[in-house]
Order: sequence, then structure tokens, then C-alpha cells
Amino acid sequence: MEDTICAVSTAPGAGGIAVIRISGPEAIAICNTIFVPRTAGKGLLSQKAYTLRYGSIRRGEELIDEVLIALFRAPHSFTGEDTVEITCHGSVYIQQQIMQLLIERGCRSALPGEYTQRAFMNGKMDLSQAEAVADLIASTSAGQHRLALNQMRGGFSHELKNLREQLLHITSLMELELDFSDHEELEFADRTELCRLADHIEGVISRLVHSFSVGNAIKNGVPVAIIGETNAGKSTLLNALLNEERAIVSDIHGTTRDVIEDTVNLGGITFRFIDTAGIRETNDTIENLGIERTFQKLEQAEIVLWIVDATNAVSQIPQLTTQILPRCEGKRLILVFNKTDLVQDASTIPNSSFTVAATNVQCISISAKGRTNLDKLQQMLISAANLPTVTQNDVIVTNIRHYEALTHALEAIHRVQQGLAENLSGDFVSQDIRECIFHLSDIAGEVTNDMVLGNIFEHFCIGK
Repeated sequence: MEDTICAVSTAPGAGGIAVIRISGPEAIAICNTIFVPRTAGKGLLSQKAYTLRYGSIRRGEELIDEVLIALFRAPHSFTGEDTVEITCHGSVYIQQQIMQLLIERGCRSALPGEYTQRAFMNGKMDLSQAEAVADLIASTSAGQHRLALNQMRGGFSHELKNLREQLLHITSLMELELDFSDHEELEFADRTELCRLADHIEGVISRLVHSFSVGNAIKNGVPVAIIGETNAGKSTLLNALLNEERAIVSDIHGTTRDVIEDTVNLGGITFRFIDTAGIRETNDTIENLGIERTFQKLEQAEIVLWIVDATNAVSQIPQLTTQILPRCEGKRLILVFNKTDLVQDASTIPNSSFTVAATNVQCISISAKGRTNLDKLQQMLISAANLPTVTQNDVIVTNIRHYEALTHALEAIHRVQQGLAENLSGDFVSQDIRECIFHLSDIAGEVTNDMVLGNIFEHFCIGK
């Protein structure tokens, strides 16, 4: 925290300009030694915060580049430290020269996520907000963007703060009674009111825990397994949905032997399509391993696209029903009759009333190769995902670390409810309340340790 750090905050070769960020106690002084303002006047040391300055970066008399410099003074900056941002031309050579010059003058190259970590350490944001910075950078859909932005702006933190304050209110009343335990006539905590408050807290934590299934789907994509017999057109469908040749397509049975995954945004929802090995009886060891992975991915999927060759639907469905349907319980199953362009008599293709002894099955006829009815299939996928419209005010859990902490907090508040209902001694109930507070505080980073921080910030990009 005492070092002054620097890093290129824009991707190399991403555009005509680049931004180099310098933060730390000597940020302004170091930049002042290499920056020559275009107009005569005082250097950066006397420059006002939140202002831009035009000039050049020089190594002695050597001109490196003409730049704009933005200056932020502590504590009113992203990191809470003195910060300088140099906007230069996007040449990789220019960026390297400026970085080398800064390091020569006393800077150190920033570690991944170090700017955001310093913002956390300096109290500019809590840990859940810091994690949202990475989610915002990685967002690829409107839903991901809204959830990350809400969390970064403190929506989730505000919810946690309210819960901790209510829990502290309960435990303070109960511990006050313990301090005056010699006076049995004194009652600071109305048990009925405490039960009502505990029920409310349990309801909020439970809602946050249950929101994770939606949040995880929005953040990581809704997993969709594409399954069926060999040569049913699974890879052709994947390529059509992605609009690129992602998987090898061949008339040879068993072409796809391993799992292929890719994502696409449909109607603002990210879907993670999983093309699997065709299911059939085979003596090929490698192909059998691929089929085993098919069933593993089927278990993990939320939506299943069962691809059936429409030219041979009558024989394919009975053969796979016992293998597929038991694994689709609780999932949305779409039965896709493919290769309709090869069927001479359309009346032989099963229609939407076709069932396979399951209530959660929808049917559609398509031609993946001819891209017939793909738009209807996409609409069925969007409907099957059944994700709510997300606004920037919604508090939805998307982080597995937060989910685990909330699960532990929920267990603790359940013990509090039980203890209040059974009229247990206040010291026992208070202990469970404090455990609940601990897990909620862990999310915000109030009780975390260096190992946890290192694990979180090492996944950030350098420059953020």
C-alpha cells in the first residue's frame, strides 16, 4: 500500500488510444518528472484535481508521445489515493516506453486487481462491490450488466447492512438482559417482537439464497445440453445457433466424441450450449467416454434439446426414452425433430401434440442445415429459460462465495428462530445471532483474511 503502482488499463492494440494509470503516494510527483505541459506554467504538483492537462512525455530531450493527463487527489479517487491517468496513443511501443520510464522513476508494476484492492482497503467500497467490478467488466448481456452495476453501486451492500443492524439490535437487547440477570423483573427484549424480527430476517436471507439460481444463470449463462443419437444433426444445430462453424459436421456416425461448449446471447439472455457425443451402442473406447460425458452434461443442464432425425423418428424415440427422460426430471425438455427438409411427407413428422410420457416436453420441427424454424426454436429457449426481467434495483445473488456465506447465515438464523421458540437462554441465542452476523460480514469483507483477498483479486485483469 506504500508503493506507487502503474499499469496499462486498456487492452493492447484495442484502439487508437491507451490509458496508463498511476496510483499511490508518489503518483503525482513521479509523473511531474516526465511530463512537460504544452503551455508554460506550473507542473502537476500544483494542478487542481479533476482537471486535464495537455503536454508531452519525455525522457530528457527525447519526445516519447503527446498526451493528456487527468489528475485525482486523495481521497477523492477510485483507489482513494493520489491518482494520475495518462492518455497516450495506442502504440504498444509507446505504452512500453512510458511504463519503463515510470518504473525507472520509482513506480512498481501493478498486480492483477491491485487498483480495486486498494479501493477496498481504503474504504472506497466493500468486498462485494469490489467483486462486482470484475463482473461489470466481464458482462456480456443486459442482465449481467444491470446486476453487476447494482451490486457495484451498493444495492447488495445496503441489504446486508440492514440485516446486520437488525441482528445487532436483537443481540444487544438480549445481552443487556444478561447483564441484569439478577433482576428477573427486568425484560429488555420482548420475545414476541424478537420472533417477528427474526422471521423477517430469515425471509430476506432466504430470498437472497433462492435468488442464486437465477443470478447464476444470468451471470454464467443458462446451460443447454444438445443430445440425441449419432448423426441426428446436433453439431449442425450448434453451428446454426452460434452462426459459425464451431463443431465438425460429418455424415460419419460418432464424429463428435467430446463435449463442445459455447455461448450466445438470445433476447438478452446468455445461453451456454453444450454439444455432446451421440448416444449409441459402440465398442469404441474413446466414443464411450464421450457418451459418458454426455450424460454428465445432461445432469448439469437446465434445458435439454433432444435432437431426433425426423426421417427416422419412430425408431429413435423409444430407444432413448429410458436413457434420457429419467435424467430430465425438473428440467425443461424440448424435443427437436431435425432434417425436415429430407422428409417427403410432412404428415409423418410428429406435431406439437406428440408426447413421450412426460409433462415438461415441448416439440418443434426444424431443419438445422436449412435454418428452418430456428427463430421459433430460439423463442422456445427464451421462454424455457423463464428468467425475470432484471432492473438495476434488483438484488440478486450471482457470486458463489456470497451464496455459501448466505447459506451459513440462513442456518444460523434458523437456530435463532428455534431458540426463541423454545425460550432458550439469551446467551445461547445471542451466539447464533453473532454467527449469522459473522457470515453476512464475511460477504462485505469485514472479517476476511489475506488468503481470501488474494484468491478474489488474482482473477482481476491488470490495470483494474
